[in-house]
Formats: sequence, C-alpha cells, structure tokens
Amino acid sequence: MKILFLVHRLPYPPNKGDKVRSYHLLRHLRERGHEVRLGSFVDDPSDWEHEARVRGLCSELYLAPLNPRWGKLRSLQGLVRGEALGLSYYRHAGLQEWVRRSAVGMDAVLVFSSTMAQYALELDLPLWVDFVDMDSAKWRDYAPRHAWPLSWLYAREGRELLRFERQVAERARASYFVTDAECALFRAAAPEAAARVATLCNGVDADYFDPAQDFPNPYRPEERAIVFTGAMDYWPNVDAVQWFVAEMLAPLRARHPGLRFHIVGRSPTPAVQALAGEAVNVTGTVADVRPYLRHAAAVVAALRLARGIQNKVLEAMAMAQPVVAAQPCVGAIDAVPGAELVGAETAADYVEQLHTWLSQPEQARSVGLAARQRVLARYAWPAQLARLDKDLESVHG
Repeated sequence: MKILFLVHRLPYPPNKGDKVRSYHLLRHLRERGHEVRLGSFVDDPSDWEHEARVRGLCSELYLAPLNPRWGKLRSLQGLVRGEALGLSYYRHAGLQEWVRRSAVGMDAVLVFSSTMAQYALELDLPLWVDFVDMDSAKWRDYAPRHAWPLSWLYAREGRELLRFERQVAERARASYFVTDAECALFRAAAPEAAARVATLCNGVDADYFDPAQDFPNPYRPEERAIVFTGAMDYWPNVDAVQWFVAEMLAPLRARHPGLRFHIVGRSPTPAVQALAGEAVNVTGTVADVRPYLRHAAAVVAALRLARGIQNKVLEAMAMAQPVVAAQPCVGAIDAVPGAELVGAETAADYVEQLHTWLSQPEQARSVGLAARQRVLARYAWPAQLARLDKDLESVHG
C-alpha cells in the first residue's frame, strides 16, 4: 500500500516513549512492504543529524522545524480561535501544503497523535489514528495539580482537545490507544465512535534490550544504583523524580548507605538538575541507556501521573531488571504482579519494595529474569502491530 504517515516528532532516534512507538510503526510499515510518505516536525536540533536514517525508511519525507519556545507562543492563538492550544502549536503552512500534494495517489493516511489529525481531516483517504493515550484526559488530570492560571489553562485544554478528539474519531476508520483502560476511557467520552476504538499495545525490541550483551558498568564500584529513565523535560517524569528524592531516598539510604539514585534521560529541567548531589546523579543525554539498566540494582518508575503502558518499564523488564512502578502502569501490562513486576501507590510502598530487593538480591534477580521472559512472550513489536496490519488490508477488501 501507499501510506501517508503524519507524526508530531521525528521518529528517530527512539529515545523517548512516543518516538519509540512511532519509529517501530514506521519500521514495521516498511518491513511489510508498504510505501510510506512521512511528514513530521523536528523539535530537537540534534535530531536533524538523523534525517538520512529516517529518509531511508520512506519514499518521501517532509520535515518541518519546530522551535518549542516559539511554538508555545504560537499556541496561544488557540485562545482566540476557540480551539485546543496543541492544534496551534503544531500548525505549519508548509506541512499542510506538502500533505495536500503528497496525498495524491495514496491509499490511506495514518496519523500519530491527535494534534496531527488536523492535517488529515480534509483528505479524501481512509484514515487511521494512533492516539496512543487520551491526551485530553492527561490535561484534565494536570489541572488540579497546578495553581491558577495553569489550572484553568490545563482544564480548558482538556475540554477543547476532547472536542477535537471526538471529531477525529468520528471520521477515522479506527482509533488506537495503548491500553484497554485508555480505550474504555475514550469510549465513555466519545460513545459515537466506540465501535471503532481498539487497543494497539506498545512493544519492546528485546534483541536490542538484551542483558546478555556486554555493557560497561557506569557506576562506582561501591554503590547500589536505583535508576529512573525518561525524557526529563516531561512534567510527569520531573514530578516522579522530585517525589522520589523528597520522600523515598533518605529512608532507603538510612538502610542502605551505598545507595545512589540515577536519573537517566535527556533535557533535564533546572528543577531536575537541582536534585544532583552525592546521593543523586543526573546524567542528561546518554549515548546508550542500556548500561545504566543492565548494572542497576533495581529500576523505579514512581509516576504519580501515568497513562498507558510505559516504554521505560518494558525496556527495564527486557533488560531483566526488577521494576517497581506506579500501580496504573503495572495494571496496564500483562505481567504477574509481584513475580514479574511490582506495583506501588505510596512512598512507603516504594521504599519497602526496594529495601526488600536491596536486601535480597537473589529475589530481585528472580523477578528480573521472569520480567524478561514476559516481555519475550508478550511484547514483541510485530505481534502488537498485527491489528494495524489487518485494518490496513481492509482497504482493498
């Protein structure tokens, strides 16, 4: 098939959750023999060096530069237009014109993230939308955790984006979300599209995230490393590490003086950088996250605002690491609670579980090995994307 693929961020390198998913979607379409024309934004100047790599996966590529600072200013136009601010943030005349030209002769359009659907609604092509998560619910959840005026702005964004999400879902042949819970949430909010809402789960490249490979140890010989991975300019991640340092780190170090918390991920905000010290290492961008996972004592994902399946959790599981994560993250993953993945709700829950693993490394190792086997059995990308293959094939009957 000839597929127009529209993505809000360059799907390479796969170094954060949404880019992992969009990259594997793109690679899967190419491996299935489809011709793909890709339109995307580039919001990180360092990503331009990967243009050739992405171009090799497409028959045609259009990249629109996006400066996040100017994008935020431009998004305020949404207040005047009476629309979600995210639509103005991702509006680009050059990309719109390229989409109109490139859609000629195509069989279908696949959109990644709700805000990119604005480019596809006017096209006379079968439309599939990978919402990933219900973004309107995310903004709604942010609102009560912030003071005015952000609380008002986030609540407004939730309402306006939901209105647009419903418009998109009504037009689409299928709307995909990463978990059954997200699907149920969206069906309740958009009952008119409920029959065309489906789960398209995340996966993990278990050959790449393989602990059997020889990775150098990035840690001091005497320390016990607890690791959090993720893009550190993403507010739920920032909140998670601040919470861990404020309420969990001291009780753990009182029992395990050699413990050190490592925050591994790109673009740490000033708030994250301020956490750095003898007990906390903030790495910033690393060339390869796998050594940090491979040699950790345990991995933590203390996310108080978490939606869907977290790639950081699947990747750590694939590296045979014991992971303690927020209960909603655990509930989204098909794993045996306690034996393959452990959930927590309170700071005390996290402290006790990590203490157990630090005190009983053989138990931690057993959980990690079981976690990897779960990933191998359940979370390979081709198996997860089989639903998309079936839906695309329906175009030709």
